[in-house]
Amino acid sequence: MAYYKYQQYVVHKDHAEFDKVYNPGALTVTSGIYKCVTCGWESVSTENHPLPPQDHHQHPRERQGPVRWRLVVAPAHHAINGAIA
Repeated sequence: MAYYKYQQYVVHKDHAEFDKVYNPGALTVTSGIYKCVTCGWESVSTENHPLPPQDHHQHPRERQGPVRWRLVVAPAHHAINGAIA
């Protein structure tokens, strides 16, 4: 889980981009903090760069499944630019 100290800097936004799940190495659509939906590992990825690859981290159990990424925190400037409008 991502942490924050100052609540005034974080705003809830109900947007479909937070529901999408991406494969390792996929091009990052929105800069931000991504979480592996399988194990909870977090990583930062920048717009137009690939998300971390499959071998970025290892799951403790093979049966746990593949690495899959979901956006959990996005910078506000994406709302201004239209990605999270």
